[in-house]
Amino acid sequence: MSNLAAENKSEEKVIKLDVERDGHGDHTRRHADRFKILLFVLPFLLLISMTLSVMLGPVSIPALTVWKIALSHFPLLENLTTKDWSTAQSNIVWEIRFPRVLLGATVGAGLALVGAGIQALVRNSLADPYILGVSSGASVGATLVILFGAFSLFGEYALSLAAFLGALLSVILVFLLSQVGGRISTIRLLLAGIAISMILSAATNFIVISAPEGEGIRNAMFWMMGSLVGANWNSLPMAVIAVTITFIYLVSQSRALNLLMMGEETAATLGLNIDLFRKILIVITALLTGVLVAVSGAIGFVGLMIPHIVRLLIGSDHKKVLPISLLMGAIFMIWADVGARLVVAPEELPIGIVTALCGGPFFIWLLRKSSYSFGGNS
Repeated sequence: MSNLAAENKSEEKVIKLDVERDGHGDHTRRHADRFKILLFVLPFLLLISMTLSVMLGPVSIPALTVWKIALSHFPLLENLTTKDWSTAQSNIVWEIRFPRVLLGATVGAGLALVGAGIQALVRNSLADPYILGVSSGASVGATLVILFGAFSLFGEYALSLAAFLGALLSVILVFLLSQVGGRISTIRLLLAGIAISMILSAATNFIVISAPEGEGIRNAMFWMMGSLVGANWNSLPMAVIAVTITFIYLVSQSRALNLLMMGEETAATLGLNIDLFRKILIVITALLTGVLVAVSGAIGFVGLMIPHIVRLLIGSDHKKVLPISLLMGAIFMIWADVGARLVVAPEELPIGIVTALCGGPFFIWLLRKSSYSFGGNS
């Protein structure tokens, strides 16, 4: 079968899958309309969310001042603004809040992408890097670096490298344990993910309590629950680059992701090298998870909720799912961080607590909504 014929058949099956789930002939058209609306509206919501997040805090700063300060740091735009703000406001906006908001948006976008990729990989809407133990694996490597200086040979990249290796090891273990006769079993997948996650979480806790300094233990525990407190301009580039590369790769492989959703036999028939693609996808998702955990700690449920909500809104075509998940993940994480900062102000909650409070009930709802699955994989 030619590549063109395979691609056309792939698209037809994705459309057929969406129509069968809803039972209405105009289901695909509604999805297309929603996609266009979301693609137009979400960037504006993201910009508004970023602005409000920078404005809110113990020191309230007007929106106009926020953007004047931001523009003043760009050489070609600095003369377009009149400097009518204080040095304190400048430091708060540019040195503290803007890096935090941008990092939060980047982490949220990245976790949503990882969730979409893993859900397609295992054909299971209940999968995400947190539930499958990937984040726990990354946490083991990261805490070794934070508390004991492991991988110090790699300097500033030690934390990201250690988190990546931990994430890669955990996802490979879960993937191997969940297979029955060469196929992924949903039940085994969840059980393997929970088991590996518990084992690695126990390992992380052991590493933490073995640390020699009490202050280091407190910082590590706060980081393990997810936090953007350490956000700065130096921590942004690696995360942004990792998310950008992953997004470009996944979008370029959107047809392959669609084929995976239809089952291994169908994907192989249509010419997809399943083993090679799976290996590449595992490495890509583990790498991105490791980078994100390194800069923000283990933040759960974002990769579970966002891709699933997006699929319910616009269907299962990853060419549409991925960009919308990217934007929605960024917006969700920004507001989760706002909640973490303001709910118990002047203290601050770990952001992982906020996402868990949202994601836990959502996960229970998914478990009860048994009618939704990728091709009935069990």
